[in-house]
Amino acid sequence: MAIKLEIQNLKRSFNRQEVLHGLDFTVEDGEFLSILGPSGCGKTTILRILIGLLHPSSGRILKDGNDITTLPPSKRNMGIVFQNYALFQNMSVLRNVEYALKFSKDLKHRSRSVAENIIDQVGLTEHINKKPYKLSGGQQQRVAIARTLALNPEIILFDEPMSALDAATRLLLRDEIKRIQEKFHSTMIYITHDQEEAFALSDRIMVMDNGTIQQLDTPEAIVANPANSYVREFVLDNLNRKINSLVKYVKPGSTDDKPGSNGQ
Repeated sequence: MAIKLEIQNLKRSFNRQEVLHGLDFTVEDGEFLSILGPSGCGKTTILRILIGLLHPSSGRILKDGNDITTLPPSKRNMGIVFQNYALFQNMSVLRNVEYALKFSKDLKHRSRSVAENIIDQVGLTEHINKKPYKLSGGQQQRVAIARTLALNPEIILFDEPMSALDAATRLLLRDEIKRIQEKFHSTMIYITHDQEEAFALSDRIMVMDNGTIQQLDTPEAIVANPANSYVREFVLDNLNRKINSLVKYVKPGSTDDKPGSNGQ
């Protein structure tokens, strides 16, 4: 595969304290890369730098071989899905998805048809005229994903998109995200603190701790050869505990599809 993103010696400091310590990694075209780590490890800072909401203290970001380090978010052709959905509560599903298209020179003249098509592809046509508060948590997150997909970004960034959802809904939405990736051939970078989620979704996982990369490899390689005791304890031990708890928690018929719930 071709390299889509190359991050070179990425550093970031806040109040003279370095929170990212010279990171080097690549993301391949069409890859699903999860950045896995606990709160405060630097993973969200990476995402904000990649999308252009923060500037690195030093280092470079190359996309398709071109330096985009100083480009504004609008020039990077990336989309982002936030954990809190960031939907307009006074707008219908259709208008939420259509809204961003109105700022695109290439898409604004056909924004309605593009929005309707994307909404159909994520399975929300029957809810197209509903306001977000009439939808479940899982449905709202699908609206947020549809809004991002409508702009046809080359790279989609996810900022812990399932952290507010219950376990059963996360399983359903996880399958939906993988289906979307395969259908749209998207490159996806997924921020999470959930080991089970990262292993289920990812082509590769970048394990973070205190602003450093502890291991970057396939799920299979991490299981077979954890790089150090941190990876073994934080990733593998916690993964086993989460899988055991999910088996006990998720039961047939446990998903609630009532409006305003966290169901799918």
